[in-house]
Amino acid sequence: MNPYVLTILLSSLGLGTVLTFASSHWLLAWMGLEINTLAIIPIMAQQHHPRAIEATTKYFLTQATAAAMILFASTTNAWLTGEWEIHQLSHPLATTTVMLALALKLGLAPVHFWLPEVLQGLELTTGLILSTWQKLAPFALMIQTAPTINSSLLVAIGLLSTLVGGWGGLNQTQLRKILAYSSIAHLGWMVLILQFAPSLTLLSLSLYIIMTSSAFLTLKTNNALTINTLATSWTKSPTLAALAALVLLSLGGLPPLSGFMPKWLILQELTKQGLPLSATLAAMTALLSLYFYLRLCYALTLTIYPNTLTATAPWRLNFTMITLPLSIITILALGLLPLTPAVTAML
Repeated sequence: MNPYVLTILLSSLGLGTVLTFASSHWLLAWMGLEINTLAIIPIMAQQHHPRAIEATTKYFLTQATAAAMILFASTTNAWLTGEWEIHQLSHPLATTTVMLALALKLGLAPVHFWLPEVLQGLELTTGLILSTWQKLAPFALMIQTAPTINSSLLVAIGLLSTLVGGWGGLNQTQLRKILAYSSIAHLGWMVLILQFAPSLTLLSLSLYIIMTSSAFLTLKTNNALTINTLATSWTKSPTLAALAALVLLSLGGLPPLSGFMPKWLILQELTKQGLPLSATLAAMTALLSLYFYLRLCYALTLTIYPNTLTATAPWRLNFTMITLPLSIITILALGLLPLTPAVTAML
């Protein structure tokens, strides 16, 4: 893609998100979401591959549906209450419709079916943008509207997302689909705690973005798209393979890695709020996710190069890819747990 065109598209992507962040009026927020969607579509379709075009079409249709639902809900609220402010969303029909529309935009269960299919059709860099940056604007709206949404609905969507995210990733061999289900599970944890402690949702979202960025950049560096091709990583770069395994365990939420912090604090807060059953169910669904992260770790570190591999064997050329962002993000994805006391003091 022409660098000037790419610059304009990335700038529009940033503009749409910032516009949604800054708006207190539903129409402005909706405009920000639309700019965001329209800016990423050419980036998604730049490969000119049938799978990429299919993924782009699916993404456009789901995002357009969600945007139409948001417009409908905000117009309904304005008609019934005379208020266009995001904080003044009060009618039950409007609040429930907005919640479902934002769930569709984020890919939360039970409206998650588009996310694995779309992510599977994209290259890893575009998939990284879709899994991280594209979650920010809908989450900003969700945090602002959370106080007016039925808490039982939020907890139900959160628990269902953690279950679907864990269950759906078990039988997958494609790494992009596994990361999509990982995304659904992590977003479920964030929604679960959204109404009780919004600051914990922001902490969890920040760490999710760091860990997912590290995972995507590692896969891009290794040029790995399936579990089988992960087995070649050790011979190419043993250090990166070892760190990648730790990043995956961090995504799974194992101590003493960074990913343990949000899960620990969320379970603690749910127990304080008198929801021990929800906390137990969330912890049990986290074990499902942990299983497929362990599968990836096994493929990365404990298997030899398979003889029947259909992927192209990598050439041992001089490495020219910029690895500084990957290095910084990996350090953050592994070593932030000791900062937990400072984080809890700030929360």
